[in-house]
Amino acid sequence: MKQVWIGILVSALTASLNLARAAEDPLVLRTAAATGENPTEAGRQAAKALQSALGDVAPQAVLVMDSFEDLANKQALLDGVASVFPRELLFGGSSYGGFTQAGVVDYDGVVLLGMGGTRVGLEVALAEQMGAAGLTLEQHEGALAAALGRAGERLARQLSRLEQGALLLLISDAHSPKNQFLLDGVQKVVGKRLPITGGSVNKNAGQNWVYFRGATYTDSAIALLLTGPFEVTQTGRQAKTNEEVIATARSGSAAALERAPAKPLAVLAFNCGGRKGKLERLADELEAIQGSVGKDLPLFGAYCAGEYGPADLAESQGDPTPCGRGWHVMFTVVGR
Repeated sequence: MKQVWIGILVSALTASLNLARAAEDPLVLRTAAATGENPTEAGRQAAKALQSALGDVAPQAVLVMDSFEDLANKQALLDGVASVFPRELLFGGSSYGGFTQAGVVDYDGVVLLGMGGTRVGLEVALAEQMGAAGLTLEQHEGALAAALGRAGERLARQLSRLEQGALLLLISDAHSPKNQFLLDGVQKVVGKRLPITGGSVNKNAGQNWVYFRGATYTDSAIALLLTGPFEVTQTGRQAKTNEEVIATARSGSAAALERAPAKPLAVLAFNCGGRKGKLERLADELEAIQGSVGKDLPLFGAYCAGEYGPADLAESQGDPTPCGRGWHVMFTVVGR
């Protein structure tokens, strides 16, 4: 049995952050992570760490991204997290690993993002049975575009506070480049100015699970709409070699942070599993990000099969419109 590794990240600008004061913030984001051969225990340990990091803040949602194999292990992982937090607060999906400021998670691990605060609002939505299962881009492009477009519209129409929305988190069973079809449907409803981030779950057969209120779904997508007095800045960077992955992690995070409000609260990094596969040393990308954002600001990263955010080429031309892409890392800095 491996020793369970726990990574705790308290979103503080200094190590002396007072957690009681954090409960007064309009938006509170905290992260935790754990790895181990026992998925139930890893989920429980990560959740306990997140609970400690949150202090007096009651989360409105916990984003769960894990890299355990097989449905039984994933359900056991969710059971472990649900032993600490109410199951109805659990959302997320399967990934290829991730990272927080405390370190990287490869296989048999989980990263958690707790979201709460006194003035933050949250709406959630689920689109089941999108109609994309079994369809390939090579043979069924038209049918895929139609099915995922309809699912994206159906997902977005469940959200009633879009005009007040500050950030939409999208987790989908639609790997790149299919993720753009789903986003097209979402944007028919929400428009193209609403900041969107998130990723597509693991595309390997039997691993493509989405989590909604602690239950598992395939051929589905979820949305979490955050509202409140906060702002976001976003960047996207593409890379396909070890050196470029490291360089773009550093430059992309720095660019997003440079444009952020006076008080950054957290950094979200939805990253590509393809980028992860190009790294000769997994920790190098995290260390490059930390070179830009430091080691105190909370960081939540997940390696996905497609990412949502601004594409690098479009962004360089002044177009921040969220897209569905692959081979990108999509940074979102949340601040006020």
